[in-house]
Amino acid sequence: MLTHPDTYSPTMPTFPSSPAADHSSLHDEAVQAYQAGRHDAVRTLAERILAEDPEHVGAIHLQGLLALASGHAREALRSLERAIQIRPEPILFNTLYAIRLNLGDFAGAVQSIRQGLAIQPDFAAFHYNLALTLQHLGHIEDAALGYRRTLELDPDNSAAHNNLGRVCADLGAMEEAGRHYRRAIELSPANLVARNNLGMALLATGRYDEAWPYFEDRWVSFKHTDGRPAPAPVEVPLPRWPGAGVSVGQGAQAVQSLLVLHEQGLGDSLQFVRYLPLALAHFARVGYVCPPALRRLYEQSLCSRWPGLVLLDAIPADLAGWDRYIPLMSLPMAFATRVATIPAALPYLYGDAGQAAAWRARLDALPAPHLPRVGVVWAGGHSGIAVDRLRSLAAVQIAPLLALPHVRWISLQKTDDPAKLADAVTRTHLTDWTDEIGDFADTAALIENLDLVISVDTSVAHLAAAMGKPVWLLNRFAGCWRWLYGRDDSAWYPGLRLFTQTRRADWHDVLERVVVALTQTFPMHDNAHSLLPSVPVERP
Repeated sequence: MLTHPDTYSPTMPTFPSSPAADHSSLHDEAVQAYQAGRHDAVRTLAERILAEDPEHVGAIHLQGLLALASGHAREALRSLERAIQIRPEPILFNTLYAIRLNLGDFAGAVQSIRQGLAIQPDFAAFHYNLALTLQHLGHIEDAALGYRRTLELDPDNSAAHNNLGRVCADLGAMEEAGRHYRRAIELSPANLVARNNLGMALLATGRYDEAWPYFEDRWVSFKHTDGRPAPAPVEVPLPRWPGAGVSVGQGAQAVQSLLVLHEQGLGDSLQFVRYLPLALAHFARVGYVCPPALRRLYEQSLCSRWPGLVLLDAIPADLAGWDRYIPLMSLPMAFATRVATIPAALPYLYGDAGQAAAWRARLDALPAPHLPRVGVVWAGGHSGIAVDRLRSLAAVQIAPLLALPHVRWISLQKTDDPAKLADAVTRTHLTDWTDEIGDFADTAALIENLDLVISVDTSVAHLAAAMGKPVWLLNRFAGCWRWLYGRDDSAWYPGLRLFTQTRRADWHDVLERVVVALTQTFPMHDNAHSLLPSVPVERP
């Protein structure tokens, strides 16, 4: 996660007044009012100056800032363009940058910064904002240069250290990323974005003991499904459970019930529900606020085996029946999880036997029933989230893999984004029954009949892996912390194999390796169904 633009100069400059009248004191007063958030006073003072000096650049600039702050970016743009036409001061280009960024004109924003740099090449805010925009556009090597120049000019810039750390992490330089995150926190202990980023870097390198406390600040990166920031961490007005190693007794009355709050995505839930049965060793009842799409799956996989586990549709209005709470993704810290102690026994999720048999009958009725059955997911959900562009493939990219003969390709691709649907060519290679899949219980029943699932980093990969199915995960360069950098296996799912990009955005190499692995795993036999070896598991 990034720290936001340095939109304005650290100190607002005083612009020279016209020879006709000296309005510098009024302008100073207006600047102080702006910095104090007294916008009505700013408006009054700016109008007073401009009534006597219509070309006072400082007053015009303030009017542009007010327009931007009130959500009128087009009006702000007109003010800044007028001010620059009168006298092109460097600070004006910084504000113009912010306006164009607000309008979604990234090319124009970059141009504004470069115009300002031509006038004042040593203005740290210009280098920071240019780097930030280049990073957003995916030009991370150039962004790194910009952040390094920022830190040459402003060594104690916490935001620049944080963002350079993020660039280093995206380039796979995790140790350097960690150093910049730590420096950002030293400079600004309240920089929760840097704390969250450091937690992710520590988790990615397997330093779980140190990572989990920083991971508690993950809420600053929470987003809604459309990409908008979420406002706050999930919590309720109950005492929080401190963990398995801490006594939670209440005098003579023992604590009996734990409320676990859902957070983040469905894949996160599928990964971390493994902790709910462990919590039952400490509580007579554990309730989980369960997303609707997962409820039936968890009922048949978890609640049927652990009667003390209760699924809730929403946070109860009356919390009298609950003693403690904890967010779902805080459970690893509550159990002091290390890489070597991850509860990785599989399977802990199952498809319904009757529904699985119905899918099996349909698969057996297809031509060439001896072919290996491979499920495939080429794109994740939540198209509004930036990371989805990195983890997802287009149908045209996955098409060469699906053209591989002697494999029965089963689509597990569910999406509300038409751009992620199979194209005409891809559809010819797929058996696609996803229109009949309503929730994850349906998906699990179909997966029970597959020999292998090949998926990008999305919820179906977690589901199949939690079922003990072999999963080949198509992993982006410097991917999610949970897969641990530098490994091709998973500490969380023993049956999962990682095919990670060796270069950013290069899926071609990944798919070539998958094709080689498929031909080795499923030799071409005319009359035999060569199954992929699965993880040896037994159902309780």
